[in-house]
Amino acid sequence: MIHPNSRAKAHHILLATEAQCQALMPDIHDLASFQTQARLHSTCPSAKIGGDLGLTKPGVVVTELEQAIFNEPLETLIGPIKTVHGHHLLWIKKRQQV
Repeated sequence: MIHPNSRAKAHHILLATEAQCQALMPDIHDLASFQTQARLHSTCPSAKIGGDLGLTKPGVVVTELEQAIFNEPLETLIGPIKTVHGHHLLWIKKRQQV
C-alpha cells in the first residue's frame, strides 16, 4: 500500500500506441533526453515542460501510473504503461514521505 503522505517527482510521455513508445525508448538515456523526447513527441499538455508531472501524491494520477511512480526504480526509463489516456513512458526522479 502506498502511504498517503508519499510524494514523487516524475516525468511522463503520453503517446497513442505502445509501438510509438517502443520507437522512442532507444533515444532515452537520462532525464535530459527523456525531457527532449517528451517535448518533441508527447501528446500531453505537460510536453511543453518536458513531461513534468510535478510533485505527485497518491490519488492524483490514474492508478497504473500511480503504481509505477511509487513502486518502480528511480532514475530509469519505465514503460510502456497502458492507461485509459494512452501509452506512457515514465521517468521517476525522486520519492519522499512528508
